[in-house]
Amino acid sequence: MTRVILLEQLKVFTEDVTREILLPVQMQEKDESQPPDRAASVYVPRLPKLSAYKQKAPFITHESVTSKDILTQAPNGYQFMQASAVVRSCFCVYHPNEQEGGLALLNLMERLRIALLETVVIGKQFTLDVKAGVETLVYPSNPNQTASSLFYLGEMITVWKIKGIERKVIDDEEGHGHIRKDEYDRR
Repeated sequence: MTRVILLEQLKVFTEDVTREILLPVQMQEKDESQPPDRAASVYVPRLPKLSAYKQKAPFITHESVTSKDILTQAPNGYQFMQASAVVRSCFCVYHPNEQEGGLALLNLMERLRIALLETVVIGKQFTLDVKAGVETLVYPSNPNQTASSLFYLGEMITVWKIKGIERKVIDDEEGHGHIRKDEYDRR
């Protein structure tokens, strides 16, 4: 459940730091007039319906890509589980002006990147791994396109330190794992 909570906390954080950036919305067939600009919607782990991206833009998605749990030994000999999760955040904006579209995307991505690097800890339990860095990619437009796309896409990769799982076994002198007595008594 920890990675699920991480995504939920990241969603809340993202909505908070990007709510003031109002971006254009593509007019749909059912619209009688141009819809007003709005803040990006945030989804976890992805859009409810991927093919609806034109109706949902602007939006941001956060999805857990990989995670890793490793047994680490502290200098005092104590062993503990250390966990991390890699999160991929995808950004999509619509803009009728090709010059401004790329800048609108970059502005949205920069707002989140800077806020994460300034805050580092979200939800009082998830720490951005600044040593791993924050990686961003803005998808380049294709210079050979005959028609331009009015949708601009990018992504961000972040690594998070998350609470490790407490082991319910202890190792005996031969290195065999056994259920801890207090755990055994509860069964």
